[in-house]
Amino acid sequence: MIKGVLFDMDGVLVDSEAFIAKAAIMMFEELGVHAKPEDFHPFVGMGENKYIGGVAEKYGITVDLPAVKARTYEVFGEIVRNNLYALPGALEFISRCSNKGLKMALATSADSVKMFVNLTEIGLPPETFHSIITGEDVTNKKPFPDIYLRASENLGLKPEECLVVEDAVSGIRSGKSAGCRCLAVTTSFSVDELHEADWIYSSLLEVPDEVLEW
Repeated sequence: MIKGVLFDMDGVLVDSEAFIAKAAIMMFEELGVHAKPEDFHPFVGMGENKYIGGVAEKYGITVDLPAVKARTYEVFGEIVRNNLYALPGALEFISRCSNKGLKMALATSADSVKMFVNLTEIGLPPETFHSIITGEDVTNKKPFPDIYLRASENLGLKPEECLVVEDAVSGIRSGKSAGCRCLAVTTSFSVDELHEADWIYSSLLEVPDEVLEW
């Protein structure tokens, strides 16, 4: 029986992908590297270490990861101000989960600084969730199951009692490997790419009651 819902953030609650890519591109420009938006796509959902580090590796440069992440977040915070909004159905879906008495956790591969910026911009208090786990809290990032195992444990639930809500292939694999059922939205990847999920919809507006009543 479902008792908890474990939410990814980017691509599920808010779509900040274009902004973090733009911020990272601007940061790389300062290093003399002309990165492109498509360079980042293979690393979506894997956390900023891989997101930025993977592109640095592609271009054959060595970076001070904490420093370049800090600069990227600084730029990110500037360009998203008053420009980020909750994705269609996200806040309503959270209300549905709350009204059903389901425990909720946020399980994002992003670092906490980005997580707080995103939640602030869409007007979603961190206290909405019974537990928050970020990419800083786990060693093995998605697609490893660690973050969703940690999230379910923090809620006092078994993974098989939890629904993972994701938009990324790596996140679905993480949730399924943890033993959770998975709901995917096609914000970032196609239906075919997200085929491992138990349910797939274009937005959280479309999710029927059966997804929250097993």
